[in-house]
Amino acid sequence: MPELVYPPVIAAAKTMFRLLDLKITIEGAHHVPRTGGAVLAGNHISYLDFIFAGLGANASGRLVRFMAKKSVFSHRISGPLMRGMRHISVDREAGAASFRAAVAALKRGEIVGVFPEATISQSFTVKELKSGTVRMARSAKVPVLPVALWGTQRLWTKGRPRTLTRRHTPITILIGEPINPADFPDPNLLATELNTRLSALVERAQREYPDAPAGPDDTWWLPAHLGGSAPTPEEAAALDAAEEQQRASSV
Repeated sequence: MPELVYPPVIAAAKTMFRLLDLKITIEGAHHVPRTGGAVLAGNHISYLDFIFAGLGANASGRLVRFMAKKSVFSHRISGPLMRGMRHISVDREAGAASFRAAVAALKRGEIVGVFPEATISQSFTVKELKSGTVRMARSAKVPVLPVALWGTQRLWTKGRPRTLTRRHTPITILIGEPINPADFPDPNLLATELNTRLSALVERAQREYPDAPAGPDDTWWLPAHLGGSAPTPEEAAALDAAEEQQRASSV
């Protein structure tokens, strides 16, 4: 089936990046296989993470099919685009169907993109990873590639106003070496390895980031352990729990 939607969307995104003069650094793109299935597992700090994680795989000529919540597919603007790019809808009430769709895509030789933390990390550190990523890779017998993103939170993240026209922002995309599920017969050890490698990549991206807060009022995008004013992991977990409770009570 021809790709009629994805290539123009990528071209438009790259044009916007140039107009905004985003300082994008991509390392490890060669780890993305040029053929065959693989899971891209990224940290999640921004509503735009899928764009930049996909950009990291684009150098290998691959189009990533991202797993995204069902509401994005039902939106009148994003819905047609998501379906046209053949992303995978995730329905919390029917998670098994989403899992099967992702595994089928992997077995067809697709790259599937996931954010194992499930929701944006408000502490900007790596949260506990959900098990679906590891289970998908094991079921399809494909590698998992950890992907660290940094700087994307400065454009648009939870609890902050969108600054999509912000110029000259450094964006870091680090793609780690593939993790072969066959090397980890115990799925718990595979999950631990993914968490360890992803966390190390994120910490490196933070450590080497070429920009610093402009002043005391601009420290919100740095994690607390680096002197920023973002919530600590414990405070972020409490915020997540309160949001989940509110969401459940409104159903």
